[in-house]
Amino acid sequence: MGDVISAHLDESRRQFIAEKTGKVLADFARFYEEQYGVALFNSVRYEIEGGGGPQAQLLHRKVPLEDRTIFSGNLFQYMEENKKWRNRYSVVLHNYGLVLYENKLAYERGLQPRILLNNAGYKVLTSLEQYLELTNNSLPGPAPKSGNAAILKCPTQFPLILWHPYARHYYFCVMTGKEHEKWRAVFQDCVRHCNNGIPEDSKVEAPAFTDAVRMYRQSKEQYGTWDMLCGNEAQVLSNLVMEEILPELKNMIGPRLKGKAQERHRVWIQVSDAVYRMVYDQTRASYDAAVTACEHQRPSMQSTIRTDMDQIIQSKEHLASKIKACVLSKAEICVRNHVQPYIPSILEALMVPTSQGFAEVREVFFKEVTDMNMNIVNEGGMDKLGEYMAKLSQLAFHPVRMQPCYEKMDQLKLEGLQQRFDVSSASVFKQRAQILMRQQMDDAVYTFETLLHQELGKTADKDELCKTIQRILERVLKKYDYDSSTVRKKFFREALQQITILLLKKLAPTCKGDLPKFQELIFEDFARFILVENTYEEVVLQSVMKDIMMAVKEAAVQRKHNLYRDSIVMHNSDPNLHLLGEETPINWGEEYGGQPDSDPSDEKQRRAKQVVSVIHVDEGALPYDVTSLEGSPELAEPEDLGRSPSSPEPGSPGSVKELRGMLVKEFQVEAPVPVGEKAEEQLSNGTVIQESKEAAKENEGEAPAEGRPAEFPGAQQDEEREAVPTTPASPAQLLSPAPAGKVQVDCHQPSDKEMGEEKVSAQICEVEAEPPLATGAGAAEDSEGVQTEF
Repeated sequence: MGDVISAHLDESRRQFIAEKTGKVLADFARFYEEQYGVALFNSVRYEIEGGGGPQAQLLHRKVPLEDRTIFSGNLFQYMEENKKWRNRYSVVLHNYGLVLYENKLAYERGLQPRILLNNAGYKVLTSLEQYLELTNNSLPGPAPKSGNAAILKCPTQFPLILWHPYARHYYFCVMTGKEHEKWRAVFQDCVRHCNNGIPEDSKVEAPAFTDAVRMYRQSKEQYGTWDMLCGNEAQVLSNLVMEEILPELKNMIGPRLKGKAQERHRVWIQVSDAVYRMVYDQTRASYDAAVTACEHQRPSMQSTIRTDMDQIIQSKEHLASKIKACVLSKAEICVRNHVQPYIPSILEALMVPTSQGFAEVREVFFKEVTDMNMNIVNEGGMDKLGEYMAKLSQLAFHPVRMQPCYEKMDQLKLEGLQQRFDVSSASVFKQRAQILMRQQMDDAVYTFETLLHQELGKTADKDELCKTIQRILERVLKKYDYDSSTVRKKFFREALQQITILLLKKLAPTCKGDLPKFQELIFEDFARFILVENTYEEVVLQSVMKDIMMAVKEAAVQRKHNLYRDSIVMHNSDPNLHLLGEETPINWGEEYGGQPDSDPSDEKQRRAKQVVSVIHVDEGALPYDVTSLEGSPELAEPEDLGRSPSSPEPGSPGSVKELRGMLVKEFQVEAPVPVGEKAEEQLSNGTVIQESKEAAKENEGEAPAEGRPAEFPGAQQDEEREAVPTTPASPAQLLSPAPAGKVQVDCHQPSDKEMGEEKVSAQICEVEAEPPLATGAGAAEDSEGVQTEF
């Protein structure tokens, strides 16, 4: 592989790649420095003036559930070096990094993983035909004839392929259709999470970066949505560079690729991956330098902003009025002719699958809690509560259980609108809606467990506990209805604005030429906080926002979409609920585990038994098991939820049907939709490093309030009742001595930072003395080495 890369990437081509990358990054750094000042001003102004939309009713888990394993089990992986399939033990961490070990024993002994993969930018493919189509389209030169043999042969009919337009591809397969569905859902969730790698809680760096990327692309006449805006900042910038230099590389290297289509596929993937790694290393260093330079200037900039806030605002308003007088009439004509007629159809296309997805989130949450209530009645109350609640707390992060919600967005179709509005694909909007669904589910679960924990000290009676759970469930559902309505309306507005940004492209020929003359209206001291280009965009987009707001407001009146009207506000009946978020994080296993003094060996066997019963592997059909890691309770499959040896038959007094009728008469329960096909579009990279073992802590949540539920199925709402306003919300393993016969070695495990997270820590794991594994220096992996990702 090294010889192949060296043959196609000699010193002159490497120099060309480095120079081209440096030029792109230098241009981007200029945009980033400009947008950093604007974002800092907006952040300070928001801090001073306040603002925001309706106050959230559900509590938000400020500290995510860490130190957990999302999924684990065995996969067959295709090794390109020796063209063989190998069994690998695979672990998906809490940050959705995919870690592959030689086998389960290597994982348990704390040895280095073979591969750590950040899935950002990857697509999950489920057939060789899909893969062959994508690789043929990306190959330099004319596309190979249809019917060519694929680059590999899969030993089973259940392949799973991670495809990336620039980086290395990964090939897996499983033995059964059931495992195929599970791992497909897991991979898709990993891609979805890793794509969302830019932290949203950053009020300055995140908007500065995304606006700089947008401005850079617009300077290249690229105004539409971009599928490769995924991953952390270094990954996004690497995609930006590759988008520019790849066509030239294809022209340079393509004619030199010889052999059959399969061989040319293989060589081109290796070359592209090598270039991508070179670009990534250079990009990461350049971006870190740009951020550091801006951070050094931040104190002085903040001082100027706080001192001259009123003058800066007045100067910006004066500039906006002048630009508006120049371009507003042209913008309104453009909106009337090219945007306004299409807003209702775009909104309808967005609202139907999104509302169905959020309704499914509500239904899954309701069913989980109702089944838990049934099991508590049948199995003895408090003794099982800790086990059930530990599982419920991870509901939002279980890929298979959340899949029925996510797959609702597969219905989103924007055909006919994609070309008109330069929307590359609907995947950007699908993924954003799915991320919001997961967040709303976690908020609902966190609010429920916080309220339940507060009430548990008041009663130990089984019947009273059952009623308490039902009462809290009803409260949380009301809050979910309100919050999900607010979240969806905001999503619709942002999606419409993103789609209609084509306005800027249509107005550019007639308006952009007049912008330089407005620069003289900005005082030199304020030029870092007010940009003519940004102000011009605000003026243009304001011309279409009134139509977008009106369309969303009218949609809220239609009961089929289950949206609150803007005039309806929840009554603030839980003024002290947010204080519960300040308490010590709840450990359901320790507080309500039932048998805290059990023997460790028995506990280990119990956990192993629990894992097998939860995952329900067909041992007769599958030669390996799919398990969760020890100490991390897995969640059951949707069809297995709530089952126990003592569960009654349907006709018994404690049956699900009778219990639900007794507890929640106004709700109708439907079975979850079976897991279906789904593929998301996204990328990769990573490094073998360590994972933090610190326990996650739950911080303060949003101050909620209670009132009428929205118009979700089973909830009633009095739309004529007087609304009571609320106050707007503020912005919001081991270290132990080694026994005799053992040695301590550095155990590299994946870091949160490389996975798109922030925390990095090291651990020392105990392993029995044996020769260490050889570590590969590049992307190559031999039969004994460690796959090192960048």
